[in-house]
Amino acid sequence: MTTITASTISDDTLHLDQLSSMQVDELDSLYRQGTLPSSFNTLNGTPKGRMLAIRTLDQTPLFGPISLLSKAKVFPWEGKSFNATSDCTGTGINRINLTLLKQQWFPFNTRVEPSVIDGKDCIYLDYDLPENPWFVRKIRDELREVSPGLFLGPAMWKTGDNEAALVLWFAIDTTQ
Repeated sequence: MTTITASTISDDTLHLDQLSSMQVDELDSLYRQGTLPSSFNTLNGTPKGRMLAIRTLDQTPLFGPISLLSKAKVFPWEGKSFNATSDCTGTGINRINLTLLKQQWFPFNTRVEPSVIDGKDCIYLDYDLPENPWFVRKIRDELREVSPGLFLGPAMWKTGDNEAALVLWFAIDTTQ
């Protein structure tokens, strides 16, 4: 069996299912290699989303079942909807599917900002909006394009000014 790592994946072969098999440290390495798209219009619409790996759980027997669950049609988070307002700003909202009830919860604004991971530019998803509950306003999501139309990002918990603790990795796929 071949292990997929950030160093063995080329842009031509990178797919959402491959990201799902990667560990937290491999996703971190791949994210650091990612770039900004030429325009936020690349994200416009309702791209597919997937939770990839939860920090500390990726090294336990729970990684396999959680990975399978995140791919299942019953997994409640379907992704994020995006609407570019310029080449480098926009708005969005999370799409949640609770079986018979599809909802759009937790809006955000997008802009280019230095990543708390490595200080390089990323797409920052800012949930600090009055309509969001306090605990959602503490979330810091970032995105970078790691393959054409495929975005990888850390979901983090804000711990201070320009500081955040990694909670999990997620992906947004505009090609599906």
